[in-house]
Amino acid sequence: MKISKQTRRDAREIFRSAEVNGRLEETRLRQRVDEIVSMKPRGYVGILSQLLRLVKLDQDRRSARVESFSPLSAEMQSQLKANLERRFGAGLNFSFVENASLLGGIRVRVGSDVFDGTVRGRLEQLKETFDAI
Repeated sequence: MKISKQTRRDAREIFRSAEVNGRLEETRLRQRVDEIVSMKPRGYVGILSQLLRLVKLDQDRRSARVESFSPLSAEMQSQLKANLERRFGAGLNFSFVENASLLGGIRVRVGSDVFDGTVRGRLEQLKETFDAI
């Protein structure tokens, strides 16, 4: 289904109206979605699908996934949380995951930003450098 510019604008306007201090407020968003469903304006399905896309993008921006070779200490986790919240703002949802394939180091993903300080990542960079020669 092709979504018009007006539909995208309407979805962005609804999304912004549900934000409070830069954070999405779930109850406000639910109220706006209920209004749209009950009124059924022209193109409301497109508006809702675009709104869902915006909500998913916001959730991605607010989630931080930290992968490490071995479990991180509580001190290291709190230090990482503080540094990431300083950089990306408060309200991040953190998940700490062990990944043995990293061979060592830490990989952090916040939204579309990836910070790769792993041994595996550095080996892959080295391989690309040799392949380019």
